[in-house]
Amino acid sequence: MRVRPDPDALLALAKAEEERERRGKLKVFFGATAGVGKTFAMLQAAQELKRRGIDVVVGWVDTHGRKETEALLAGLEVLPPRLDEHRGVTLKEFDLDAALARRAAVTLVDELAHTNAPGSRHAKRWQDVEELLAAGLDVYTAFNVQHLESLNDLIGKITSVVVRETVPDSILERADQVELVDLPPEELLKRLQEGKVYMPDQAERAMQSFFRPGNELHGVAETWPVAERLLVAVSTGPNASRLVRAARRLAERLRAEWVVVYVESPAELRLPKEDRDRVWQTLRLAERLGAETVTLSGEQPAAEILRYARRRNVSKIVVGKPTRARWRDYLFGSVRDQLERASGDIDVYVIAGEAGEGWPASPRRARRERDARRYVAALAITALTTGLSFLAHPWLRQANLVMIYLLGVVVTAFLFGRGPSILAAVLSVASFDFFFVPPYYNFAVSDTEYLITFAVMLITALTISTLTVRLRQQAEAADDRERRTAALYAMSRDLAAAKDTDEILKAAASHIHSVFLSQVLLLLPDEQGKVSERAGESVTFILDTREAAVAQWVFDHGQAAGKTTQTLPAAKGLYLPLKTSRGVVGVLGVHPADPGSLASPERLHFLEAFANQIALAVE
Repeated sequence: MRVRPDPDALLALAKAEEERERRGKLKVFFGATAGVGKTFAMLQAAQELKRRGIDVVVGWVDTHGRKETEALLAGLEVLPPRLDEHRGVTLKEFDLDAALARRAAVTLVDELAHTNAPGSRHAKRWQDVEELLAAGLDVYTAFNVQHLESLNDLIGKITSVVVRETVPDSILERADQVELVDLPPEELLKRLQEGKVYMPDQAERAMQSFFRPGNELHGVAETWPVAERLLVAVSTGPNASRLVRAARRLAERLRAEWVVVYVESPAELRLPKEDRDRVWQTLRLAERLGAETVTLSGEQPAAEILRYARRRNVSKIVVGKPTRARWRDYLFGSVRDQLERASGDIDVYVIAGEAGEGWPASPRRARRERDARRYVAALAITALTTGLSFLAHPWLRQANLVMIYLLGVVVTAFLFGRGPSILAAVLSVASFDFFFVPPYYNFAVSDTEYLITFAVMLITALTISTLTVRLRQQAEAADDRERRTAALYAMSRDLAAAKDTDEILKAAASHIHSVFLSQVLLLLPDEQGKVSERAGESVTFILDTREAAVAQWVFDHGQAAGKTTQTLPAAKGLYLPLKTSRGVVGVLGVHPADPGSLASPERLHFLEAFANQIALAVE
């Protein structure tokens, strides 16, 4: 029987092919390190293009004062740099708008990993190149291997030099041509000493750090294609970003798809804000490196990970090596151990981490202060239950006094969590023994039967505290999911009942305003393709000239921009395109009261779900 092709798959394939044809072509001059001649080779290629009659323009080239490189600029058109004032200093930057207006057949843009000046349209120069390519312009560019995001920490470890400016691996993967540029170590060091790489003072520092002979002797293993799918399980730990980068390298070696998963258990909902921000930043890093990110919910992280892994046909699970004390694993269990025992035919890889990587001490200190207050509160509740027991002692039997202590443990568990409740349980047993078991006011026990009472009391208290904490966390997680579902349902219902576009926009703005605690702006295009404000005045913010330019860019390019993104991050609001099968039909802008409230991928995906509903309704 002949299988009929899926029309949707064919349509998606045709659209992808059309998009590739519409984009400009990218050629990368990829160097092993600075000074190997990337810019020189790129300018030689540009001169050859000019000799063949091809229109080529130099958008940005940094010659680092090398005379032979500067000589290759002769006869080539060079765009003037854009001048930006920042803190009294004039900064020269690549002029993206001039390059777009010039529309040369090939534009040269050097130093792809460069960070643009504050206030630029894009935070990084590679984003400028992406916009040129999206406009259908061919680009020649150059950067070094140490600037590749997934290799950044590995090369930093080899060379003892951490490079802060990086380029996503997807740029290199989508390049139409890659020209490798390299030199033998001895020749490179000779060029460095002769001042052909850096100026003399820079060269001396470089030879003492990055350009040591030992650094040139390390090799990189070759990659081979294997049909695999990796799942990377991340947590709120300080080593999560290193784990993601290592997993990216593993996925590259195996030519494998990879998914980064974070399990939001009920306990995770009670974590401090800095810990939750850390995991969202890790997920955003994974997305920049090309991974699919997924947030799961469940009480047992290992079980949720394995269930999802089997559903996605994952062949390998990557986890971080635990850095906490082993006794905590014995007492509370370890996700790693549970994965290894229950993974079956799925391989589990454990990658070591480095403690304290990249996170300042002040958030940890603040967390310790909050923890200390919780444990002090547990002491206070235990003291209060002891006082109540003293007052009731003349009229109540010892079994009833135990109930008072257990009540204190339950209150502590409900208000302050597992750790303080365990402390309250232990202190309650000790206080009961000291104050209410003869001989009084010491820990000696005259009747050995009391030892059974103490053991039962401790086990009961610990069990009650654990169950109370678990029930509270489950209830909070269920409430959170219910709020999200109810919010989407409520907006969908109001959008379906709207009679015209104005009612759709007013209903959408009202719902987003209440859910995200943000001022909202909804814009639709006019006949000339210029977006303008169309939402209710009560929940909108003023669209000044600068914000209007950001919204127009989002509409024209179909990409998110503004606050919390890497495109036009200086904007006051976050702008999302309203996309349908026919293209972009408008722009959604939100200006949150708390700028960090939309920083997590989870919140952004939730907002994107609202944007998709609005786009369908408008269409």
